Amino acid sequence: MSLSRRALLTATGATLVLGAAPPAPARPRAADAIRRIPLQGAVNVRDLGGYRTYDGALVRHGLAYRGDHLGKLTDADVTALAGLRLGTVVDLRIPLEVWYDGADRLPAGPVPVARPVTDHGLFGQLLAAIGSRDPVRQEEMLGGGRAAAFMREVYRTFVTETANRAALAATLRDLADPRRGPLLVHCTSGKDRTGWTSWLLLTLLGVPEAAARADYLASNTFRAAYDARLREGLKQGGLMQNPELIVPLQEVRAEYLDTALDQVRASYGSLFRYVSVGLGLELRELVALRERLVADA
Repeated sequence: MSLSRRALLTATGATLVLGAAPPAPARPRAADAIRRIPLQGAVNVRDLGGYRTYDGALVRHGLAYRGDHLGKLTDADVTALAGLRLGTVVDLRIPLEVWYDGADRLPAGPVPVARPVTDHGLFGQLLAAIGSRDPVRQEEMLGGGRAAAFMREVYRTFVTETANRAALAATLRDLADPRRGPLLVHCTSGKDRTGWTSWLLLTLLGVPEAAARADYLASNTFRAAYDARLREGLKQGGLMQNPELIVPLQEVRAEYLDTALDQVRASYGSLFRYVSVGLGLELRELVALRERLVADA
């Protein structure tokens, strides 16, 4: 068995079947070391390259990107995006989000792919709560741990919903296909649907759990100032007396990721079975994903 295939099997949890012990995890990379793409109209666009894998290989830069919505990019942002030479941009937003925030502003070249992943009604609930201007209703909808509980349900749907699994599988296949060129996947905030997709991709490539989780949690760092301004604007505009109610909806949390992983175990028994049975990805496709995106040591 090749080095790349052994690393892939370790990453996908097949070691549970083969009986091998996984290597000690590498230290997570700090958020400020992540290669962020600085843009004016989007705050959470980053290159997923640069991570070391369990076997010492390196995830290639310039092939897989993650981001938040691209509907408010400036002309300078579009020029910067053109420099990435993207071949494909996968938009995970539902139609309501596209209607509200606008279609992606893209340079010439990349093929836009609409691939909605349900947010379990999150965007609509948030609009309804804020639009009511009613602090009592907002507390009833979002207070008392209800916002965080709702987010946990969102993460469960990444595992349980057939359409969500199909969209995720198609995106991973696109990432493995060199004909697609460099690919950017995004949703509205670039933290939940995109966060789960990115965490899973890094894990399948053999990036240690601590580093993949650090990449997931880094959205809190990159979105902090923007989200704080949004909350202040809601308060100043008289839309919310207590905008802190939406913090659980704005953040990523370890408990959210853990909820999805708990659902993986409940539904499939292991991450490897989630990928092979739930997503329907064959081992040759997973090997192709790693061979394209990882430079072996």
